Amino acid sequence: MVVNVGNAGRAESATNTGHLARTPYTRSDECIDSDAGTRGVAERYRDFAWREARGRSDAHEELSARISQDPEFCDLLSGSLPAGNKRQPNLLLAAVRYLDGPHAEQGPHGAAAYGRWREWTIRHWDEVRAVIMQRATQTNEPARCATLLPLLARLPQPLALLEVGASAGLCLHPDRYRYRYQQAYGYEGGAHGAGAVEVGAPGSPVVFGCRTQWPAGQLPERLPEIVWRAGIDLNPLDPVAVPDDLRWLRALVWPGDEERAARLSAAVEAVRAAPRPRIVRGDLIDELPALAAEAPPEATLVIFHSAVLTYLPPARRAEFAHLVRSLLEGRAGGGHWISNEHHSVLPWITAPAHPSPRPEDELLLTLALDGRPVALTGPHGQSLHRLRGAEEAAGAARTTGS
Repeated sequence: MVVNVGNAGRAESATNTGHLARTPYTRSDECIDSDAGTRGVAERYRDFAWREARGRSDAHEELSARISQDPEFCDLLSGSLPAGNKRQPNLLLAAVRYLDGPHAEQGPHGAAAYGRWREWTIRHWDEVRAVIMQRATQTNEPARCATLLPLLARLPQPLALLEVGASAGLCLHPDRYRYRYQQAYGYEGGAHGAGAVEVGAPGSPVVFGCRTQWPAGQLPERLPEIVWRAGIDLNPLDPVAVPDDLRWLRALVWPGDEERAARLSAAVEAVRAAPRPRIVRGDLIDELPALAAEAPPEATLVIFHSAVLTYLPPARRAEFAHLVRSLLEGRAGGGHWISNEHHSVLPWITAPAHPSPRPEDELLLTLALDGRPVALTGPHGQSLHRLRGAEEAAGAARTTGS
């Protein structure tokens, strides 16, 4: 798929003036998945710079782009880090920020600044590598609860929540936050607003704003009743009790996104007094059956995940989907599956065409209920664009309870 990146076709000199050469590219999933040596690492960082960081974080865009044009540094990454998730740009950049490396907040500006970042990272490589090997890009974005809430509130109550890839478990507390849905007539909240709907926990220290076209009458009027909550993660975090875990989560927030960093801190405060949900350490497929069996039978079990399955190879994604369906179909108390993933991750969940597509739509996630797409969502919970058939899917779930 060739991605429209605006002026990316305009080449710029990559000389000592500090300008970066920008060229069109095509996403190479095979290369990204395999990280085939130095070239694969370079492509992965170039892809991250132009597809993910551009327009969202100048610091991450520039760092990743310069790394992609630095064969010696790419050789260091490919030679000292195992192929796969440990070579993720997010992970390297967060590790340097976590260790208070140079330009931790603003990022480099020009070739000389990148040189200082590069020199520091190489000099401290043993420490950087240790963080990379110990940690994972398990960003916990509690604002995604704003996109999940309209579905959770319409399911048969009470609920038993089971999050796959729970990280710190902040998304297991949708009843601890407040939400402000800013309605808009235009696509992705881009046109004239039509007022706001606010719902949530009184006195919560955090309010998640979300642009939406969801009809006001179908937005939640009350919070869901949650009687059980649990999760699975390869490396569970506890930012409430372990300050170092909170520090790592903050390092994963992209430079320049102060609002998101503030939301994270406020969400941690919102759940500080809540009972800690049980988060099992382990593989999501291996641990899911036993943990799901612990959910109280009188509750509607909801297995959900957001931007998690991208870290699994395609065969494991299909295996996971089959497992979830089997578990829910065989459960006496009924249950539902809510997925919030990029369309390339679960390609059989196909969202219908939507109006006014734009280049940045490529970053949106597809929110689906029991395998039926209901909305396109902002990756950080900032928007909720309702799709045709959403009400039918939610209505069927509400009526059947399974």
